[in-house]
Amino acid sequence: MHVEKYGTGARAFLGLHGWGSDRRVFAPLAAHLTGDVSFYSADLPGCGLSDPPPEWTVDAITSEIVETVKALHTKSVTIVGHCAGGIFGLFVAREAAETIGRVVAIDPFAYLPRYFRLFIGEGFGRRAYNATFANPLGRWLTNKTLNAGLESQTDMTASFSETNHEVTRRYLALFDSMGGLKQFASLQADVDLVYGEHTFNAVKKSVELFQHVLPHARTIRLEGARHMPIAEATVSLSRIIFAARESLKGKRTAGEGIMT
Repeated sequence: MHVEKYGTGARAFLGLHGWGSDRRVFAPLAAHLTGDVSFYSADLPGCGLSDPPPEWTVDAITSEIVETVKALHTKSVTIVGHCAGGIFGLFVAREAAETIGRVVAIDPFAYLPRYFRLFIGEGFGRRAYNATFANPLGRWLTNKTLNAGLESQTDMTASFSETNHEVTRRYLALFDSMGGLKQFASLQADVDLVYGEHTFNAVKKSVELFQHVLPHARTIRLEGARHMPIAEATVSLSRIIFAARESLKGKRTAGEGIMT
């Protein structure tokens, strides 16, 4: 897996991007690192500059991420996963429990929503995907729809202009086959569930589902943010990610756009 490093501190963080994205999604965090942090932003297998996995299975991709964690040669790593990267973070924390002390899941999906499942199949599914994400006009229309009625505008489909669409569809099928959340019930790592105030309803429902399975998880809502808090609430999110977890327990600091 290709990894880009920001910072030189002793505390290690590994960023796992979401669907249709790559390592560059974490670039806004670079200006907000504390001096004791090293942030490793990874391209998931098949994405960005990383080679495809040996096989398109959750286990194969999780194994590659675990090997990347081992290659950091540090005793403790915090996984920072955006969107579907949060789910992979939980798989890695389960497989490398001795190394992963914390998972920060940013706007995570616990399941594949029906409207995404539409794009998996061949025939109509492929045509629908291409019309929505592979076509510039389709991306523009999708972005306009997602931003309708909102004052601030975020380009929600920008990364799809450069992505490998066959890889993106393969990941979509993988997300639909990951299994239920009960497989994470024994997870011991600290978990922070961070989501945007105006994100998708499926993400808000997912956060509730995660809370049932991981009752020790801390839930934080970023006021004013949608599905891209890394770009929409960079300062507040950086404070959550890089602060000592104990320093934020039980706090409600609405002035920073953070609500527990």
